[in-house]
Amino acid sequence: MASLRDVKNKITSTKKTSQITKAMQMVSSSKLRRAETNAKAFGPYMDKIQEVVAAIATGTTDSGHPMLTSRPVKRTAYLVITADRGLAGAYNSNIIRAVSNAITERHSSKDEYVILAIGRMGRDFFVKRGSNVIGEVIGLPDQPTFSNIKEIARKAVGMFTDGTYDELYMYYNHFVSAISNEVTEKKVLPLTDIASELATTNASYEFEPSAEAILEVLLPQYAESLIFGALLDGKASEHSARMTAMKNATDNAADMISGLTLVYNRARQAAITQEITEIVGGASALE
Repeated sequence: MASLRDVKNKITSTKKTSQITKAMQMVSSSKLRRAETNAKAFGPYMDKIQEVVAAIATGTTDSGHPMLTSRPVKRTAYLVITADRGLAGAYNSNIIRAVSNAITERHSSKDEYVILAIGRMGRDFFVKRGSNVIGEVIGLPDQPTFSNIKEIARKAVGMFTDGTYDELYMYYNHFVSAISNEVTEKKVLPLTDIASELATTNASYEFEPSAEAILEVLLPQYAESLIFGALLDGKASEHSARMTAMKNATDNAADMISGLTLVYNRARQAAITQEITEIVGGASALE
């Protein structure tokens, strides 16, 4: 059985850990509010650009733009959005597991796919396993801007257009609520199903100089916006996951402190009882 000093030291260290996790919970809660606002503010822009692109695409089916055309799949790209740090519960592991399962089901060789990684955790996982990581972004701020991922987003779109790979899937955690998020797979390229995503609307558009010329500029911007929107969504999920994980850690520390305090009090009571017994026994022996 541990001594009184050992139990007391463990209580002290657990209290200090609890203070740290409580502070991290409060910080993540503050970051979550701003990240959720950013993600929701980006929604109307995405809805409108999707509506415009779908309207143009459905009216110019003969444009032959490579981003709108399916081709035989020889190589697939996976854009994986994870965090740079842990201590976020199953946030990172759920994404990595989903990507790994998809790769196992779809491919028999590492030559059949490539990885684009946003976030250190996903990058490190696939690098250690020998996957072909052709692009990475790490060290993103808690409230990222498009300039932070502009290079990799344009690289992802450009390499598809150049034929480096034939389809692009994106994996990220979709923010549902402060206590819930879900792993989402989204096919970014080719944009063959964009017309089916067009919401019912009575809006009509006139294009100048031409629909084809606008489509040439707008399609890459739309694909890049999908990536940025997923990043904002993922950041909100990351902060909510870390807040929940730290709350659980704080609660577990409180339960541990309560149990250790009970053990400490019982051990101290037993020690006092033993001392009293020894004193009484010694006094009786002197009589």
